[in-house]
Amino acid sequence: MKKLLSLVLALALCLGVMAIAHADDLIKVGIVNNPPSESGYRAANVADFEKVFSTENGYEAKTYYSIKNDEQLAAAQSFITDGVDYLLISAAETTGWDVVLTNAAEAGIGVFLFDRMIDVDEALYAAAVVSDMRQEGETAVAWLEGLGLEEYNIIHIQGAMGSDAQIGRSNPLTEKCEANDNWKLVVQQTATWDEAEAKKITESVINSGEKFNVIYAENDGMAKGAVAALDENNIAHGVGKDVVVMGFDCNKWALRELLAGNWNYDGQCSPFQAQVISDIIKSGEAPAQKIIISVEKGFDATTITEQDVLDYGLGEE
Repeated sequence: MKKLLSLVLALALCLGVMAIAHADDLIKVGIVNNPPSESGYRAANVADFEKVFSTENGYEAKTYYSIKNDEQLAAAQSFITDGVDYLLISAAETTGWDVVLTNAAEAGIGVFLFDRMIDVDEALYAAAVVSDMRQEGETAVAWLEGLGLEEYNIIHIQGAMGSDAQIGRSNPLTEKCEANDNWKLVVQQTATWDEAEAKKITESVINSGEKFNVIYAENDGMAKGAVAALDENNIAHGVGKDVVVMGFDCNKWALRELLAGNWNYDGQCSPFQAQVISDIIKSGEAPAQKIIISVEKGFDATTITEQDVLDYGLGEE
């Protein structure tokens, strides 16, 4: 079965080349993604895909946006029924995709994962162009450990539960807290990437009177919401202050918070996967690597530079 699926995917890639050979034909692509309103990262990701998978570049692209896995699954199946040539997926959750991707393979549709991995047989997709979310979490936790605090009392604000980003960024921190008595999760709660909800979670801890000295927020927007709660309660944060603030995604405005010393750490998550996928499609060949990992880093407020902000920051100031 696995060999058959691999052959089907290879055929789908070849069909892509045939489509390019006819100038009047456009390659039909169905894109299943999270909405741009989810975060600054996602807005950059969506803009990147719109730029690359355009009519000018030889594509007829249709996109469906949702943060709900069942809605994404239905949209993917609809794209399969419509007869797209390729299906591109950034899944809201890691599970539940086996049937839809099997249907895509049987229909001769090439599947590419981007941004996030999902739990399916590798034979069901042509390539995955993704971030290593687990590595992002491990890098952040190692940086936090390097501060050498006597106690780590952490407000952990999680992203959408079950997503690859949430799992990868959460698990290393949870494991560290379970293994060390001086690492404590004061609260571990999802804000589903939402700034306002992150503020509420932080306000609740402040109002409870329980001590904390770390905000570990799984994206920049949620870190911003948490910091707003700190500011309203006159709680000092940032370099050399009472509370360490950590975010992810490297929005340009967030990196400026590091540069100013208001935040302490930001983990990079690259949103630029579209061109890599397009290059594979237009090559008509299976990629040398099945899983293509974006190279990413973490930024420390004490070492970040203006050039880092310009080189790695996403979006507007």
